[in-house]
Amino acid sequence: MSGYVCTVAGGKGGVGKTTTAVNIAGAMEAAGYDVVVVDADLGMANLAAMLDVDPDTSIHEVLAGGDAVSAALTDVQGGITIVPGEQSLEAFADADPAKLKTVVRTLRNAYDVVLVDTGAGLSHETTVPLGLADGIILITTPDDVAVGDAVKTAELADRVGGEVLGTVLNRVTTETDVEGIAERFDEPLLAVIPDDIDATKSEPLVLNTPDSPAADAFEQLSDLLVGVFFEGESLDEVETIMETGWFLDEDEQEEEGEEESGGLFGRFG
Repeated sequence: MSGYVCTVAGGKGGVGKTTTAVNIAGAMEAAGYDVVVVDADLGMANLAAMLDVDPDTSIHEVLAGGDAVSAALTDVQGGITIVPGEQSLEAFADADPAKLKTVVRTLRNAYDVVLVDTGAGLSHETTVPLGLADGIILITTPDDVAVGDAVKTAELADRVGGEVLGTVLNRVTTETDVEGIAERFDEPLLAVIPDDIDATKSEPLVLNTPDSPAADAFEQLSDLLVGVFFEGESLDEVETIMETGWFLDEDEQEEEGEEESGGLFGRFG
């Protein structure tokens, strides 16, 4: 059986697409699934740098016709495999985004999950991964521009026949209007990821800071996606992954005691 292809997308740069892809990969690998992450952000590739690896071959060389995708497979911590990119303008100019279809087709026959990390904007290179995925996850921060760009990406995905599974809201604080943001999307809000500055120093969080609130959120998101990818679970009635304890300091957590965590915001209460 071929693997599941999930594109991680969002209209604005810097919202956490790569972080989300890497942490989902780490959590799913730990759960026993064989996962590969493809850096399809051809203009601003950063997957290799985030994971502190110096690969011999890049996705750009594969898309330029110089190498087979097998040459670019790079093992990183946690058993994750990546297909990294490079950052030179020459490599970007030579890479043909249309060849991503062949790359992904090859990978889905070898891995349980293929996570495609995309770039920002609405260019040809970001559109191709939307159309070849089995499902798309949108990533945004609470910033109004980022939310608006994610909404546009959802509209573009619909035009090219892509299926948006839902949205992940990153860098959430107690000031975030989660309910208001969720209402701007037709698809469900799958999870909120708490703003966790200390945890971002060592990716993947699920491996290197597993006790952090952000890592907990990514673990729960990955569990949800496993059900969708492999067990036929529906997202029609999904409850947004969010826990009160993620947003409390130590004193407040002691007061919370062993009570059940609930949502802090609007209809998520």
